[in-house]
Amino acid sequence: MNTPDSTLRSSICARLAEARERTLLLVAPLSDDDLRVQHDPLMSPIVWDLGHITHFEQLWLTRNLSGEVEFSEMPGMYNPFEYPRAARAGLPLPSLSSLIHAAAGIRSDVLFHLKSADLQSGNPLLAGGFVYNMVLQHEYQHNETILQTLQLKRGEPYRAPRSIAVPTWHPREGFDGMIRVNAGEYPIGTDDRTVAYDNERPRHTVDVRAFDIDVAPVTNSAYAQFITDGGYQQPELWSEAGRAWLVDSGARAPKYWTNSSDGWQTRTMDDEKPLAPSNPVCHVCYYEAEAYARWAGKRLPTEQEWEIAASWNPATSTSLRFPWGNEDPTALHANLDWLFFDTTPVGTFETNVSPLGCYGMIGDVWEWTSSDFIGYPGFVAYPYPEYSEAFFGTEYKVLRGGSWATRPGAIRNTFRNWDYPIRRQIFSGFRCARDV
Repeated sequence: MNTPDSTLRSSICARLAEARERTLLLVAPLSDDDLRVQHDPLMSPIVWDLGHITHFEQLWLTRNLSGEVEFSEMPGMYNPFEYPRAARAGLPLPSLSSLIHAAAGIRSDVLFHLKSADLQSGNPLLAGGFVYNMVLQHEYQHNETILQTLQLKRGEPYRAPRSIAVPTWHPREGFDGMIRVNAGEYPIGTDDRTVAYDNERPRHTVDVRAFDIDVAPVTNSAYAQFITDGGYQQPELWSEAGRAWLVDSGARAPKYWTNSSDGWQTRTMDDEKPLAPSNPVCHVCYYEAEAYARWAGKRLPTEQEWEIAASWNPATSTSLRFPWGNEDPTALHANLDWLFFDTTPVGTFETNVSPLGCYGMIGDVWEWTSSDFIGYPGFVAYPYPEYSEAFFGTEYKVLRGGSWATRPGAIRNTFRNWDYPIRRQIFSGFRCARDV
């Protein structure tokens, strides 16, 4: 006889198995040398990410499972605070085969503990399977981190294990305008305690002025016009910090763009090809997004404006988990899950439209917002402050919406990503807003 606990346990088992299968698929084309080398100072050796995934699972699904948190990160070489990225290449990292063997032993212990876990208890770590969802999302997020590393990989290009074809795209109109969002009070965030991270809570109301927001993210062709118009050479378009970054970086185009006699080219993993004009621009930092918006006579949206445009349904006065509704993402909804290994043209996914009329707010590219990463009113760190609270402040900007490299279980309208405004290795783009 199925009980709520047994049904949830079965779901957790299946999702843990699927997550690990996908992680191993991702690294299957790589040699041991590719796994162990540090491909870029910004990123870890990939085998370190794999070890961190498995030891984080061991910590939270065996040692911390009672709710008495022993550590927030496993002590030793897989602790990101003990060993920052710059130090990880010098660690005695294992081979992939030995790591897989260790991961199998850890997973066996995890499944043993799962059999007796009370998922309907008053323990907030276990209730509704929260800690299992946290660990699953952690592995999903490291999949995207590994893909960032593989995009940075030098030498022999990464041979992406593509398993599905990009949907047929037919050019459509109506994606180059803006949508008006009326002034008012809107709910932001969530009170969910089974999947959402602490920084998404609590649900609260914000009072916003009327604003316009782009129907779709800024495309490659639109961004190329900014370059052609001398956008990188016009200091008045750049903030003081943006100008400093521009001088330091020497950037004159998005990362991975190259110009030739045949026009702009771009590279995604092992695929170098002419720039796709209708695809969202990708691999731009916050300062580039900010300068483009100023050039276009607009600005970047706040994260609250972004979430309202993605989730608010005026017909029912409710917020949706995803732009298309409350059902979990599938391959028909949005460009997620990285099996295309690229962005797709704006308009490819017909149902990826919010009730207010904004397209593509989930998938393809993370979208920069103008907001600093800070806690919501009433924020409480859980289950450890190093996940979110340690990063609160003005150093980081919030990104929303996920990318083609994001797994579906690690994104929703309330999900908040954050990074330094100079970062371009992330799969980041943007859309613009303006005051009315």
